[in-house]
Amino acid sequence: MMVQIEDKIISLDVFDRQFACDLSVCKGACCVDGDAGAPLNDDELSVLSEIFDEVKPYMRQEGIDAINEQGFYVVDSDGDNTTPLINNNECAFVSFDVDGIAKCSIEQAYNDGKIDFKKPISCHLFPIRIEKYKDFDAVNYEAIDICKPACECGEKLQLPVFRFLKEPLIRQYGEKWFEKLCEADKLLKKH
Repeated sequence: MMVQIEDKIISLDVFDRQFACDLSVCKGACCVDGDAGAPLNDDELSVLSEIFDEVKPYMRQEGIDAINEQGFYVVDSDGDNTTPLINNNECAFVSFDVDGIAKCSIEQAYNDGKIDFKKPISCHLFPIRIEKYKDFDAVNYEAIDICKPACECGEKLQLPVFRFLKEPLIRQYGEKWFEKLCEADKLLKKH
């Protein structure tokens, strides 16, 4: 069973699963583990080159080298545009804080007011993944082992995935759409 809001089809996991990132436990593993970089929308491709000079001071030299060698994005094995990786491992835009927690250099520049682009929407929405089809978007929760601490934290807080991801969902689809999502959640709870 799925929920449809406008031309978006949302899996029930988005409502039913509990989630809240627990960086003290996972250390930002989603930015480090994986077989490809962060998926990028077509409109984000030029943004990365436009903001690079402001983001560069937040980056590690390995990330800067990866971008100089591979470009601001690469095409992965599925044919999708993604951020480049360092040694086929972490995202080129990853830096680490004093506690060894992976941080996004783009988001750090944004938080410091250097740029007005927070980070790729796929990163902001994670663990929600959006598949775009001709007539609709499929909005799904992606369950992966590295996010087990986030699921446990979400369960303690009783925080559904969609509520944890309110800001990026509004960024992607707008405030009115998110209000409809909340109404759908209320209806689902009645049944």
